[in-house]
Amino acid sequence: MLKKILAVMAMLFAAASWAAVDANKASDAELDAIRGVGPSLSKRIIDERKKGGDFKDWPDLMSRVKGVKEKAAAKLSSEGLTVNGQSFSGAATAAKVAKAESKKEKAEGSAKKADAKP
Repeated sequence: MLKKILAVMAMLFAAASWAAVDANKASDAELDAIRGVGPSLSKRIIDERKKGGDFKDWPDLMSRVKGVKEKAAAKLSSEGLTVNGQSFSGAATAAKVAKAESKKEKAEGSAKKADAKP
C-alpha cells in the first residue's frame, strides 16, 4: 500500500513539474523555474507584459522581448513556456516576427524623421 501511495505521489510530482507556464500569467518565480529563463529574461518578459499588455502569440513575444528569437523560442517552448496556451510552432512564426519587426522599424524611422525636422 505504501509503495502505491509513493508511486502516485511521484507521478503527480512529475506531472506538476512538466506543467506548462503561460507567459501572460506567470509570476517572476514561475518564469525563473523554466530551464533557460533566468532572472533577467523573466524581468524583460514581465516588463514588456506590463508595458504593452498580454502577448497575442509567439511572434508578438519574440518581437517585443529582447533576446527571444526563433531558436530561443523553440527551446523555451520545449521547456514548457507557452503564449496563450500555444507552443512555439517554428518557421511560420518566424515570418510573422519578421513582418512585425519591419513594421516596428518603420514606425521608429518615421518618428525619428518627425523629430529631426526643425
